[in-house]
Amino acid sequence: MEYYNYIKSLHLIFVVTWFAGLFYIPRLFVYQIEAFHKPSPDKEILGNQLKLMAKRLWNIITWPSAILATIFAVWLLILQPVWLQQPWMHVKLLFVLLLIMYQLKTHQFYKQLQKDDVRKSSNFMRLWNEGATFILFAVVFLVILKSAINWVFGVIGIFVLGILLMLGFKIYKNIRSKNPDA
Repeated sequence: MEYYNYIKSLHLIFVVTWFAGLFYIPRLFVYQIEAFHKPSPDKEILGNQLKLMAKRLWNIITWPSAILATIFAVWLLILQPVWLQQPWMHVKLLFVLLLIMYQLKTHQFYKQLQKDDVRKSSNFMRLWNEGATFILFAVVFLVILKSAINWVFGVIGIFVLGILLMLGFKIYKNIRSKNPDA
């Protein structure tokens, strides 16, 4: 098990790059949606550039990172099967499943926007952008605290964070409506 820490390090590195992709792609979606509503030639110039940026981020960073993080996670579970008997790991795996579902839904948005099929507003994408943040908070608290009681407090903290993010979003939206360049 001398290589255990190498596998764990690689898992963490790819989790970080996976989340980086999941944090940034909805921001690109916001810009794509806003560019879609601009007049020509801005619409085409910005739209094409943002689609290229999204394609590179999604296919070169986010998906490979998700796959590699999962491979190294499975490897860690094979090396430490006792983790699968611990309740915190069951909850963590539930959040990982939610993260995968979040990525698959984000992939659906990605495919639509690559075809200039705009079905969501930029405000929706700003809110969607917070989904990965909630999952990250939950997983980090679970891995660090490993306790059901502390996990409950962590979930309460996640909901408080969600409320604060929604309030921040409303404040930002009000600021933007008064000053579009903000």
